[in-house]
Amino acid sequence: MKHIVKILAITHLTPDVLQFIVEKPADFQFTPGQATDVSINREDWIDEKRSFTITSIPNNDFLEFTIKTYPNHKGVTNQLLSLRKEDELILHDVFGDINYQDEGVFIAGGAGVTPFLSIFRYLREQDTVGNNKLIFANKTQADIIHEEELANLLGEKFINVLSEQEIPGYAHGFITRNILEPIINPDTSYVYVCGPPPMMKSIEKILGELDIHDKFIIKESF
Repeated sequence: MKHIVKILAITHLTPDVLQFIVEKPADFQFTPGQATDVSINREDWIDEKRSFTITSIPNNDFLEFTIKTYPNHKGVTNQLLSLRKEDELILHDVFGDINYQDEGVFIAGGAGVTPFLSIFRYLREQDTVGNNKLIFANKTQADIIHEEELANLLGEKFINVLSEQEIPGYAHGFITRNILEPIINPDTSYVYVCGPPPMMKSIEKILGELDIHDKFIIKESF
């Protein structure tokens, strides 16, 4: 599969996260939580594919990508910073291990929240958000992607953890057993995890200590 799509809008969500709204091909199908390989339709960049989660929902008439940029890497995400409306992206195959099974606890680090955005938006549309919870780790409050939207959607079930900032109402530090133990137990239906590899490794160790069986852990690194 290969689709060339025009960029309809670009928005800065945080200091290093961009939101791209692009055309949606008529035959483009995905499940909330999935991703696709993306390249830039510019000479020298066509073959430079990177994986980005689709943060819109299937029945939107557009596709949305929420992408963390790394200007110092001088790679694809740095090149994305130079794009404008009407520029083109190339979409490739859809893939991804994260898909919604049932209510549970979602644990995200930074841009690892992106597959959960599509899932939560889909659940909101279906009026089935239910008792799902989100634990979201970032460095500072300014780094929280779509904080207001997630707070409105989840209320008290939206728990933020900030490693470099102390603010009343926000947990400080990292996602530790002390944070997870009151929320996750063997009766928790599912645990969804997505974030940087070191965070994933730490969370999986804690989940093992809490006797959460692997079959109830749905995960994807990025």
